[in-house]
Amino acid sequence: MTLVQAVQSALALEMRRDERVVALGQDIGKLGGVFRATDGLLDEFGAERVIDMPLAEGVIVGSALGLALSGLVPVAEIQFMGFTHQAFHQIGAQVARYRYRSQGRYHVPLTIRAPFGGGVRTPELHSDAFEAHFVQSPGIKVVMPSTPFDAKGLLLQALRDPDPVLFCEPLKGYRLVKGEVPDGDYTVEFGRSALRREGRDVTIVAWSAAVQLAEKAADRLAEKGVSATVLDLRTLVPLDVDGLAEAVSATGRCVVVHEAPLSAGFGAEVIATINDEAFYSLEAPVQRVTAPDLPYPAAALEDFYLPTVERVVAAALRAVDAK
Repeated sequence: MTLVQAVQSALALEMRRDERVVALGQDIGKLGGVFRATDGLLDEFGAERVIDMPLAEGVIVGSALGLALSGLVPVAEIQFMGFTHQAFHQIGAQVARYRYRSQGRYHVPLTIRAPFGGGVRTPELHSDAFEAHFVQSPGIKVVMPSTPFDAKGLLLQALRDPDPVLFCEPLKGYRLVKGEVPDGDYTVEFGRSALRREGRDVTIVAWSAAVQLAEKAADRLAEKGVSATVLDLRTLVPLDVDGLAEAVSATGRCVVVHEAPLSAGFGAEVIATINDEAFYSLEAPVQRVTAPDLPYPAAALEDFYLPTVERVVAAALRAVDAK
């Protein structure tokens, strides 16, 4: 399956399994979603469970919150993560806090799907990667799949979680990344990273579409005689602290890669965690390869903005060559 097919498979499976699951978002019904992730759901489940919403992200999330509190299991699509700015007053101040605010009396079994990321020449506000905004909203889990297998398993896990989940889907991977995906039911546990490859010289930590970039960089490094581990975090909240520390300790050198801007990106939290948990194993300062601290540029300039294989390779070589 492609990654978007894996998402579609998970949604259909869970809606068949649990009649409480309802989908809502802009153009998800008749159109089947702007990327066709919800294609066919309206025909199978009807307009009472697949709901086309107005162009108002705050209304989409606020309505989903009300449905969750009333006993349903909503999955809300925000067409692009960049548009969650228009719903952040609902996500950060309401959805993420409701269990705490109600002293545990109310859970919010709500999944918010949000495609994001570069490499597909989108207009302004479509490709922004600001997952760290939501990490700073305690009460919501942040999930970042990179493969079709993980996309289906993690989404099924999200839909069954009693608390809210932001499920971030990499736009570049929607149709370019393919992999074996079981037809049946399975879940991927939150808080468990995945070693995409093992090496001895340097560890590259990434999530979402940056994982494929890290793997390409590892191939390039191998040509130079450098053996690289690639660690896919898969979820930022909860973070696999033990897996991260173990992967970095094994090589003593690390590069963190993400599409978000440098300052206060989640890479900074990764490095802080490494310093707390694996400092005495480090042989060199941890390197970061990120976007610059600039607004996401026009499509013609995004290749100069996003991390590249060449930049990841250069950072890894700096780490390896450090004395």
